[in-house]
Amino acid sequence: MRPVAVLEASNPEQCHRALRDAQGPVLLRGLVADWPAVQAGRQGAEAMVRYLAGFDPGRPVEAMFGEPAIEGRFFYNDRLDGLNFVRKSRTISSTLERMLAARERERPPAIYLQSLPVDEHLPGFGAANGLPPALDRHTGGARPRIWIGNRLTVQAHFDLKENIACQVAGRRRFTLFPPEQTPNLYPGPFEHTLAGPPVSMVRIEDPDLEAHPRFTEAREQARVAELEPGDALFIPYFWWHHVESLEPFNVLVNYWWNEADARLGSPFDVMLHALLGLRDLPAHQKAAWRVMFDHYVFGVNGDPLAHLPPEVHGTLGAHDERDRQRVRMILLETLARQAGLKAS
Repeated sequence: MRPVAVLEASNPEQCHRALRDAQGPVLLRGLVADWPAVQAGRQGAEAMVRYLAGFDPGRPVEAMFGEPAIEGRFFYNDRLDGLNFVRKSRTISSTLERMLAARERERPPAIYLQSLPVDEHLPGFGAANGLPPALDRHTGGARPRIWIGNRLTVQAHFDLKENIACQVAGRRRFTLFPPEQTPNLYPGPFEHTLAGPPVSMVRIEDPDLEAHPRFTEAREQARVAELEPGDALFIPYFWWHHVESLEPFNVLVNYWWNEADARLGSPFDVMLHALLGLRDLPAHQKAAWRVMFDHYVFGVNGDPLAHLPPEVHGTLGAHDERDRQRVRMILLETLARQAGLKAS
């Protein structure tokens, strides 16, 4: 597996330009090395916990707990109809204390605080530990989230956002795959996922190539990054990433953003609708609709409206918010009618 591109992050403006032009993930070495949180983490897990507890208002959050038998691997259960961990309401500080205590056990339980909005759950942390101004502008002022756990493995998954992941305490190994490797990563069920998108069924660190033979191609395209405290990793939109925490206590802060207009909605929802309306058509009908999508949605033949005057482009033309709402209402009424409901 190839290492990701590495950029020494002493010049934030250079980092901004690198991310703007990036064709894949980029490791920003030392980007947040001067964060007070990183300095606390370098002093050990206890110092990191004391630092975080100083921002904790005591508000309950959702914590994830797995039995020692899962060996830190959050995944589906054996029947694939649920997950192999439970979620419980706990305070951040009490969960951190359980993580510290778990280090003394030969086979510790898996404990994870996942994707907590920092401004809400650790007020003041973000102001003390922020991205350099050039990268803050690059993300559009994205708000930070924090991830805290013991020695864990999160299966390969994707996000429908750009991501800068900043390692605060401990070390993490990311194994990344470009979007076109999706078929070779054998995605699991869409239901009962850790956080929305499906995860890969392949154990990246110990693949079963009889069950998942196409993974050999994905592995050839994989890129690997190991993050030390103070490092950051840029993960482009839809890149699959498998994450291994390499220490008994780990903290990461990330920033998500999306360059697309949020008013467009989620392409994932569009795919779900396509599963309902297109997947089970006869083959010749699906072939015809593939042509339509390529022509009107993906523009493989150039501008599909070039032969029409602008005043008759209608739904096929550029959309303002009123147009989008009108089309959504048509879809809402159609789906409600198909479901036997009355749209309100």
